[in-house]
Amino acid sequence: MNKNIILLLLFTIGMLSCKNPQNEIDRVEIAKQYFKSINNSNYSKISKLIADTIITIEGEHKNTYSKKEYFEVLKWDSVFKPNYKVVTITKDNDIVKAKISKIGKRIAFLHEKPFVMNQTLSFQNNKIASIKTDYLNFDYQTWDKNKSELLSWIKKHHPEQIRFLTNMTVSGGVSYVKAIKLYKNRDNVL
Repeated sequence: MNKNIILLLLFTIGMLSCKNPQNEIDRVEIAKQYFKSINNSNYSKISKLIADTIITIEGEHKNTYSKKEYFEVLKWDSVFKPNYKVVTITKDNDIVKAKISKIGKRIAFLHEKPFVMNQTLSFQNNKIASIKTDYLNFDYQTWDKNKSELLSWIKKHHPEQIRFLTNMTVSGGVSYVKAIKLYKNRDNVL
């Protein structure tokens, strides 16, 4: 009987030692790679990190995207040359919590400073399946003032550009950047 116990104990130790923690998926590392890939517009890498369907939640706005649809949003966002900076990142059970700072042409113009936000990334089969965003410093007054001034000026001086606000495609992003540039250079026009 002691022989059976010893064999069982050796078998158990052997099985436990075969489980290599380095082979386990590190969700914090997945999240870090995701933010790095967004900064580099590396969609092939992002594709490997996200689930086939991804849910984004910002306040009361919840959107469900296929990979293709999500990439269109990321491509639109990439036109503004965003820079995501991971301030802190931790794993909490099966989710990753990250404090992120994000700036880009659109945010710099409308918000006048980086967004600081908490993002909670949930996983399904070791791929990012949802991202919940809570803004920590969103300045509604500055955002609304700058957006209203931009829209009013564009409507009056360049009405052909007005669709930029609702067109979340690459061409819409390009139009958005052009509208901002036109507005910023308004005093330099003869």
